[in-house]
Amino acid sequence: MGYDPDTWQSPLATRYASEAMRASFSDRRRFTTWRRLWIALAESQKELGLEITEAQLAELREHAEDVDFEAARRYERELRHDVMAHVHAWGDQCPEARGIIHLGATSCFVADNSELLALREGLHLIRAQLVSLIGRLRAFALEWRSLPALGLTHYQPAQATTVGKRACLWLQDLVFNLADLEHALAQLRFRGVKGTTGTQASFLELFGGDHDKVRALDRLVAEKMGFERVFAVTGQTYPRQLDFRVCQALAGVAQSAAKFAVDMRLSAGRRELEEPFETKQIGSSAMPWKRNPMRCERIGALARHVLACLDNTAQTAANQWFERTLDDSANRRLALAETFLATDAILHLYLNVAAGIVVHGEVLRKNLMEELPFLASEHLLMAAVKAGADRQDAHERIRVHSRAASEAIHRGEPNPLRDLLAADPLFAGVAGALDELLDPSAYVGRAPEQVVEFVEDEVDPLLASYRDLPPVEGDVRV
Repeated sequence: MGYDPDTWQSPLATRYASEAMRASFSDRRRFTTWRRLWIALAESQKELGLEITEAQLAELREHAEDVDFEAARRYERELRHDVMAHVHAWGDQCPEARGIIHLGATSCFVADNSELLALREGLHLIRAQLVSLIGRLRAFALEWRSLPALGLTHYQPAQATTVGKRACLWLQDLVFNLADLEHALAQLRFRGVKGTTGTQASFLELFGGDHDKVRALDRLVAEKMGFERVFAVTGQTYPRQLDFRVCQALAGVAQSAAKFAVDMRLSAGRRELEEPFETKQIGSSAMPWKRNPMRCERIGALARHVLACLDNTAQTAANQWFERTLDDSANRRLALAETFLATDAILHLYLNVAAGIVVHGEVLRKNLMEELPFLASEHLLMAAVKAGADRQDAHERIRVHSRAASEAIHRGEPNPLRDLLAADPLFAGVAGALDELLDPSAYVGRAPEQVVEFVEDEVDPLLASYRDLPPVEGDVRV
């Protein structure tokens, strides 16, 4: 469905998510997957001896893609059952094969198995985005590994760090997210051919009580759909905790992206780092000078939605009744697709920002130098003692000058601590070395080395294992 200004449409589809992810959760993908599943079932049943002809299979294959959506909608309005509506619509197109469509199956054969296929495809798309994003932040971290920045704890001045080291905090979160995503992918398995309550009774009837053939049917259909593993036991549905585990991995991505976005927004407020800002981009309708961090703000907004959707999957898993209850259907149509589409949109924004982070080195230096005399107090104390000053006298003079400097800063004046120390006779022995003692690079500890070690030890081997994945470019749709 294209853009229609006269009806509500999800902004995830019209504004935010990528074409690839929208396609993965589209009606066309869903219902053509149903047909692929029905074909795989019929093929496997024929291979195991049921009276299904090649002509019937050929008719099903011929009409596998040309779904008559209007006919299916008409049937659903009459039957109030989406799966049977599509059985009838397809049966109209395939009159010879009509009688063997959905043979022995329950609705969840197509509904659940198609959802598992969509989850797998969606996770593959997210994985490719994550790997590309890790590559971009790796390059950024290495480029700025030695640029000093004021470290902040409790959003208050703390010890110095570097821009690259701070980026490694973002990068490490994504490395963990990728591991969680791989675990979620490894947990995916096919619901398979289980029947109405998961007992496979209908298929056992079809195969005259032959248990081996029923087991073979389960395995054959799974293999045709690209799954190596099948749930050993299910009710009518696959266990809904799987949805939670999958969405939990995506929620982790959302958390990491939101943390990055908050850091970027705070940095923009300090004029230290900025997200890309286009030549004709407008920051505010009222304030022409504004350069609002709209991409990072959007990341935060969408991340909040992903985290809210995770609670939905937890509640659904907790409220399954015996072998099946239908109160999971409507909300899962919303929660699963929206979790994937929102995470996809988040990563496209993150990719776009990471590819164009603007670093204002002089502002970073200015902000750090404003606080550095305070941060360097211990170093200055030790240097003064080495130059002959009494340790206790030097400590007291630094304390007094620091208090005076703080009062000056609160009056809106530049930090005068350096000048106060330089003018104090007690520090005459180090006055000529103050510039050297207040060199920002002397206060970043092992931050530059940590960046290189982290990249070489953890990031590069990880990226090497994904070298065959095509790169993904970030797309800001609006």
